[in-house]
Amino acid sequence: MTTTAPRARLLVVDDDADMLRLLAMRLGSAGYQVTSVGSAEAALAQLDIERPQLVLSDVRLPGRDGLALFDEIRVRHPSLPVILLTAHGTIPDAVEATARGVFTYLTKPYDAKELLEKIAQALALSAPTSQSSHVDEAWRSEIVSRSNRMADLLAEARMVAQSDASVLLRGDSGTGKEMLARAIHKASARAKRPFIAVNCGAIPEALLESELFGHMKGAFTDAVANHKGLFQAADGGTLLLDEIGDMPPALQVKLLRVLQERAVRPLGSSQSLPVDVRIVSATHRNLEAAMAEGQFREDLYYRLNVVTLTLPTLAERREDIALLANHFLARLAAKYGKRSSGFAPEALKALTMSAWPGNVRQLYNVVEQVCALSTTPLVSLALVQRALRTPSVEVLSFADAKQRFERAYLVDLLKMTDGNAADAARLAQRNRTEFYRLLQKHALTPGLFKSDAAPGASDAGGDAVAEE
Repeated sequence: MTTTAPRARLLVVDDDADMLRLLAMRLGSAGYQVTSVGSAEAALAQLDIERPQLVLSDVRLPGRDGLALFDEIRVRHPSLPVILLTAHGTIPDAVEATARGVFTYLTKPYDAKELLEKIAQALALSAPTSQSSHVDEAWRSEIVSRSNRMADLLAEARMVAQSDASVLLRGDSGTGKEMLARAIHKASARAKRPFIAVNCGAIPEALLESELFGHMKGAFTDAVANHKGLFQAADGGTLLLDEIGDMPPALQVKLLRVLQERAVRPLGSSQSLPVDVRIVSATHRNLEAAMAEGQFREDLYYRLNVVTLTLPTLAERREDIALLANHFLARLAAKYGKRSSGFAPEALKALTMSAWPGNVRQLYNVVEQVCALSTTPLVSLALVQRALRTPSVEVLSFADAKQRFERAYLVDLLKMTDGNAADAARLAQRNRTEFYRLLQKHALTPGLFKSDAAPGASDAGGDAVAEE
């Protein structure tokens, strides 16, 4: 049975309806899935809904132009390629944008063949996204997500996997650093060779050197036989040095030598053995602070930190919580022979609103507990609350959130201007009457923010507000 290659999804942006229709027809007939929008704002909204594999945009757009759109895309989705269409008058801007990272630009009227070639080149250089075929998805099959933030991270991980560059994975405990390291290995040319993970903080210093580099018989009291270290065991494959920030300083020196020489010398041996290993390291610690305190070697840091990938917390990818919870429940129900088929709506809401300090690992543990205790097909709110044992985060209505932001913003302005309402109004780009009305709405008296104001003193500024 043959499978057809997945069609790349393109986002096309142009305020000219006829041009937009023509581009959609040509690109659609070339086999692409095309989403068309008429402004930068609509494009950004579409990006929040679904991440394309390429953006094709006109430079001249109403409101925010194509260059500003590119800048925003670069912040949100660093690996997403952008091609600009430009009239002759905007060529200098397009050239500058290319220097900043736009894949390329084409002048109008564009050549259809050249456009298709440029799109094909950009797609070939960019990483496949989550819309790829099941075969292409096998490398990241353990990572369950619909989050745009995770999609960008996985796209970068897929590109990094094609090289042998050392990768440093950063993120809080429980965010899935080992899972991402395994995915990078599966996507690399080393996929058929071993993937080995070692926690540098969980093994005593006296044993860690032998565990990493191996030892010869008789090297120390308990060395009754030759032992192949993890570097040798991972030869040709990938070695994950988890919690690298906890590695003792003496071993950091030896690790640096191994990385420089690409060879290990087992304890008790006089000979070095060549090894071919791709290093992925992971940490939840602030390595920059550790370097400043002399706890982590700067030269080792730069050896390991060729490419950095940072995993978001579960709270930063909240749209994945329900997806992950149901995925874990299905897996655990099969494991324990339970008939649990889902969560009651209130239970799912409680999961989604939880703070999740332990991230995905904590979510898995919570789901495992409720699955073990559940006696009904739908997991109840009471079981979830019992398993969480933590208060849910506050979710404000839009009106309340706006009110809270507005007041905090006004307070910050008054602090910055030392209680000078006129200066604060200018910074807010609002006329004084409107600004004073906002201050009255939030019961804020400018004079109380003056640096020399006595605590609890009444202030003439309050009268000024009332008079306005």
